[in-house]
Amino acid sequence: MKPSRVAAVTGGSAGIGRAICEDLLARGYEVVSLARRRCDIDHAQLHNIEVDLADRQATGEAAAELVRRFDVTTLIHNAGVIRPALLADVQMADLDALVELHLGCAIQLVQAALPTMRERRFGRVVLLSSRAALGAQTRTAYSATKAGMLGMARTWALELAADGITVNVVAPGPIHTDMFYDVIPAGSERERQLAASIPVRRVGEPADVARAVSFFADPDNAFITGQVLYVCGGASLGSLSL
Repeated sequence: MKPSRVAAVTGGSAGIGRAICEDLLARGYEVVSLARRRCDIDHAQLHNIEVDLADRQATGEAAAELVRRFDVTTLIHNAGVIRPALLADVQMADLDALVELHLGCAIQLVQAALPTMRERRFGRVVLLSSRAALGAQTRTAYSATKAGMLGMARTWALELAADGITVNVVAPGPIHTDMFYDVIPAGSERERQLAASIPVRRVGEPADVARAVSFFADPDNAFITGQVLYVCGGASLGSLSL
């Protein structure tokens, strides 16, 4: 059976998620964005499901709608938030929210899509983690949940390989997005110092990440699973000045 070319992208309305949607559309996919806001890309093959993915019940309802309307065999879990805080100031409510969004949401969506993937004996799952999974100051809840994605993806890769389903992780470093500028003031000395601390001497762009995601999503890349690709300009090789 020919693989379905329908991809679901969480957080597809802005930043990296929007770039992923654009890249997949250019490659001929039908794309469904799941986000709190509509993705504004004007394309006949783009669809929107508006949902707060930090809400478990809402995510379950959106997942049911997704698989009812579309034969999804490519799932990109990109939605995320940071909620930075030094250890002494970490709020348990923030940890709960990030567990729900980064991990729980991924589980719900993959569970919903699994029957179609198994029926077609084809699936591509790509989780968006972060260079911060290796550790970063003020990132207790964020780093913990993004690191959790790595173990989850490797477990799924082992469980699903025989069904023709691959599971991989893309872990971006600092990328020019609204979320980046929520933490680093635009045009600031802090931004300049951060860029200078990255081996390639620049902050990344959403398209840098989107190309890596499309590599893992490609139907021809069936012999790669359980892997983590850091798209970080070399920042994962040493310390990073945040």
